[in-house]
Amino acid sequence: MRRLPPASLLLACLLIGATVPASAQQAQPIGIAPPGPGSSTGQPAATIVAEPVALLIAACDANGDARVTAAELSAFIARSFAATEGAGTGSIGYIAYSDWALKWLGDRNALPSPFSVDADHDDRITLPEMQDQFARLFARFDVDKDGVATRAELLTIKSGLRDPVGRGKRGGKP
Repeated sequence: MRRLPPASLLLACLLIGATVPASAQQAQPIGIAPPGPGSSTGQPAATIVAEPVALLIAACDANGDARVTAAELSAFIARSFAATEGAGTGSIGYIAYSDWALKWLGDRNALPSPFSVDADHDDRITLPEMQDQFARLFARFDVDKDGVATRAELLTIKSGLRDPVGRGKRGGKP
């Protein structure tokens, strides 16, 4: 193996070191400015959202009129409760409720939680307890109190979105 003189070795290292950063840089396409400070390249934050329970209520529209009545919701809760493991005993535990929530609300931790549904705090959830909790939620969404939940009533308008840069209300660090 041939040994390089120290000056040649130093020159080779300098040449390799100078080409690596240049090859790592990519040119920006013409006409597109790189994102500046405080700009976001992601999707803008949603300002209209639907809670998991609102999605469930919307899915209870049995006759396809895009309006859900309290009776349609109650009938769905009864059917889904009856299909839950352990419901044959008249009540389900918190784990079975979490399985129900995963299936119908999309997540085991979606609200309402089993603690809020279990009105008598006996660590068991009965059909009347579920129907009562969902009737209260239905009443909250039924803004005009006409006994019908429309898609517009089931949506939530989010205001006061956080600054995407993460500054506090006064422009400083949070």
